[in-house]
Amino acid sequence: MKIAVLAFPGVQMLDLAGPIDVFHEAARQAGEPGAYAFEIVSPVAGVLRASNGMTITPDTTLETSSPDIDTLLIAGSPQVSLFEHDSAIGAWLNRYAHTVRRLGSVCSGAMLLAHAGLLDGRSATTHWNSTERLSRQFPQVRVQPDQIYVKDGNLYTSAGVTAGLDLALAMVEEDFGRTVALKVAREFVMFLKRPGGQSQFSAHLAAQSAEKSAIRDVQNWVVENLAERLSVESLAERAGMSTRNFARIFKQECQVTPADFVESARIDAARRLLEETRNPLKRVAALTGFNDPNSLRRAFIRRLGVSPADYRRRFRATA
Repeated sequence: MKIAVLAFPGVQMLDLAGPIDVFHEAARQAGEPGAYAFEIVSPVAGVLRASNGMTITPDTTLETSSPDIDTLLIAGSPQVSLFEHDSAIGAWLNRYAHTVRRLGSVCSGAMLLAHAGLLDGRSATTHWNSTERLSRQFPQVRVQPDQIYVKDGNLYTSAGVTAGLDLALAMVEEDFGRTVALKVAREFVMFLKRPGGQSQFSAHLAAQSAEKSAIRDVQNWVVENLAERLSVESLAERAGMSTRNFARIFKQECQVTPADFVESARIDAARRLLEETRNPLKRVAALTGFNDPNSLRRAFIRRLGVSPADYRRRFRATA
């Protein structure tokens, strides 16, 4: 399977190298070192200089790129606007859009797909600081600003920079299955299949690692219903298991107890509220399932080493 990545002067190096490393590691973990071949394509001949100053020698140009590309990705760049109206790039993307198995973008690379007309009527995402521009310039695109990556048919788009690894990991799961994808995630010290918005938290990530669907369903339900009564007994009932069996399987699958997972999920949600809202601590505690601000404070100090008030002062987003 040939993986081609379109790069151009000023490319974000991680947008280019990150996905390639994921695919390469997947082939190794699957015991098929030759499963993927890689090709870096450039719209201009010669050595490229990335946004961090490093130099890249592309394998080919638009005119000489291979005809047998399986997966085509467009890397992003802080300078992407310089190439958005390049008719040669647009024509090249449209030519391959009808022949590749998968077409996708990392970060702001989605802007090139949009200008080529390939996102019209499709769901897509991009770096959080480009989603508004993408929506404004291309109202026909269904922009999903809160997604790490979006799959719409054979079209794949990802959020900013490191989300390209998540996108590649999702493709690896399609190619080799969940077991290989999980091995790659563990090798890279990353989480499998991050969901949701730009602020990703551990409970959301942990909810992807359980093998049994009943456990994953309970984890996802917990994340979405933090203010509910989340005793081990009630969660076991939701999973259709006895309390003892549920607790045993949950710990076996997730390496944490149900109670630890619930508290972690509540802290993650509280962190986000503290970062993004001005809600008083009493309200934050109520929304995230803590009995009162004191319970919230004790949990924060025990797990994070800081109080909720100190956390907010350090990390609350500015206007």
